[in-house]
Amino acid sequence: MVFVLTVDQRGSRITGDLIPELLNSLNRRPRRPGLIRKFERTAGDEVQAVFDEAKATIDVIVELLRRDSWYVGLGIGEVAQPLPRSTRAGNGDAFVHAREAVTRAKSSPHHVNVVGSDEQLADRVETVLWLMASVLRRRSERGWAVADLLAEGLTRREIGVKLGISQSAVTQRAQAAGFAEEQRGRLLATELLDAGAAA
Repeated sequence: MVFVLTVDQRGSRITGDLIPELLNSLNRRPRRPGLIRKFERTAGDEVQAVFDEAKATIDVIVELLRRDSWYVGLGIGEVAQPLPRSTRAGNGDAFVHAREAVTRAKSSPHHVNVVGSDEQLADRVETVLWLMASVLRRRSERGWAVADLLAEGLTRREIGVKLGISQSAVTQRAQAAGFAEEQRGRLLATELLDAGAAA
């Protein structure tokens, strides 16, 4: 089982083509663990990639949700083997599911959808991602600053010194940013995908 992400730009007529910047960011070196076929433009304002690790997949989805400029479709399933060197040349159920998912995302309130052969698994992962998207959409720039530093492993004291605020202010910003909820969501979505892959 693999995970295919199909990602389509929102509002490209207004914002211009964001694909080159996105490809540069998502395909940066060294290559992300779990990314087995890098992101490539497939057509128009769309890119696609293939993952074989759940955590890496969820990490990229969160990154895309943060950018708030993309429709995100996650397809879960098998792919035709051997997998070609080019993402664009791949085929199989996971690619079909990702296409359906990104189409659904265009009418979804959170712009992210999941489709897979195991519908129950896909629904559960999608539910977690929707809840996470709701948290991330409300996060302020100050909240992101604290969340990013917490994710790097800094202590609240170290963050306070770096940002010039008190430890209690760091804690308040982390709570307002929903940092704990995001981390639990990442973990749960990853565990669900891992369990599905092992089934």
